[in-house]
Amino acid sequence: MIPQLALLPGYLTAHLQLSLIALALGIGFSVPLGVALTRLPRFERPALAVASVIQTIPSLALLAIMVPALAALGLRSIGFLPAIIGLTLYSILPVLRNTVIGLQGVDRTLIEAADGVGMTGAQRLWRVELPLALPVIVAGIRTATVWTVGMATLATPIGATSLGNYIFSGLQTRNYDAVLLGCVASAGLALLLDGLVRLLETGLRERRRARSWLALGIFALLYLYTGATLLPGLTGARAERPIVIGAKTFTEQYILADILAGQISRATGAPTRIVSSLGSTVAFDALGSGQIDAYVEYSGTIWATLMKRDDVLDRDTVLREVGDWLQTQHGIALVAALGFENSYALAMRGSEARRLDISDLSQLAPTAPRLTIGGDYEFFARPEWRAIQSAYGLAFKDQRILDTSLMYQAAAQGEVDVISAFSTDGRIAGFDLTVLADDRHAIPPYDAIILAGPALARDHPAALAALRNLAGSIDAPRMRAMNAEVDHDHVTPEAVAAQFLGAAGK
Repeated sequence: MIPQLALLPGYLTAHLQLSLIALALGIGFSVPLGVALTRLPRFERPALAVASVIQTIPSLALLAIMVPALAALGLRSIGFLPAIIGLTLYSILPVLRNTVIGLQGVDRTLIEAADGVGMTGAQRLWRVELPLALPVIVAGIRTATVWTVGMATLATPIGATSLGNYIFSGLQTRNYDAVLLGCVASAGLALLLDGLVRLLETGLRERRRARSWLALGIFALLYLYTGATLLPGLTGARAERPIVIGAKTFTEQYILADILAGQISRATGAPTRIVSSLGSTVAFDALGSGQIDAYVEYSGTIWATLMKRDDVLDRDTVLREVGDWLQTQHGIALVAALGFENSYALAMRGSEARRLDISDLSQLAPTAPRLTIGGDYEFFARPEWRAIQSAYGLAFKDQRILDTSLMYQAAAQGEVDVISAFSTDGRIAGFDLTVLADDRHAIPPYDAIILAGPALARDHPAALAALRNLAGSIDAPRMRAMNAEVDHDHVTPEAVAAQFLGAAGK
């Protein structure tokens, strides 16, 4: 728990920045718009309909949509900006709707009385309508506050640091201390901000100035802290930018990102920063746009998903063609192959595989109609799955999509019969699972490869040379053992990476 607590100030600060800025933007947009809609009622239903549609988009999808949208505009597509835009959009509906409802609910006789004493429209709004509608408006703000703080944890996969870093990495590495800390800290922040909004509202409504000033003072301090901690990162010189290493959202990627960062630091002394738990396409797009400098990808992912190739060639040919395509199409360098493959594979409980005498996918096919298969979020939409189905004629009784942190345990406990495993995952041995051989070679090679963006070669040639020294340094058993240290022995990825670099003398 102590190592996790050391990360809390940075994660909590980043989460506070996202939440407060998104709330300020959402309220600043929604309240004036709500006032305007009560004056222009023909626009009320269309505006609320648009806000409702935004709200129906799953929160993680809404944040993910920001990445390609901003990239198309030539703007920074991962990290703070897309997270802020997504969170702001998500906060609009409750504030906008409650502003409209609150103002429409003001007693008409009071409005007529205000007109009767000669108030202007602005005076009537500020002195009569808004004070009377305030409880309803604040209820919407409180709802938006809790939603925004909770949704900010989902900004991690698009490269924005938050308390979600605890949750995503903790689930993948089975570090439940980290998951608990992330959840508790996020809930505590939501309760704090909700309580402050309520304190401000009751102070204004009951004319208790001490309460109002106390709430305003605390909010002012929080926003000053947010600005003071955010400003240096926004105005920092480009030359001071660390080398940024990306990592996808599973254990192996966390370890390899720390190995890459440690290798660069040891060889060059250059500062590094890891952006972890990125979505797969987010990581590749971020590399191409220069928002990260290097990360570990898999040749089969490039081959099947990006190059749209459905033929299966030998490892050396795939590596060569992938490298050529990356360089010519995206200016991305294939720096080195680490020496192991982490391919998709189907696995089942060892006891069940032995009972049914199944060791390869051809033997699985006749039994598949009686079995349930579980896959990660993207597996059933990937070309590898279509290739497996085509090659073996697999047709399962049911398909379930599972988080990778739960998938292996689900197979071990019999919740599903077969899963889409990763061949170097340490949990295969830990849960006594049997990997079924791809005897018809439907799945392309999946060499782990280090990719580097154009800026790294241009600005940090020594760092690029240091990464090349990792070529062929990790075989599959070694990678599987390192994954198991994290997943089963609860060693941190940083410690596993440091041990590898020390032992390898890299």
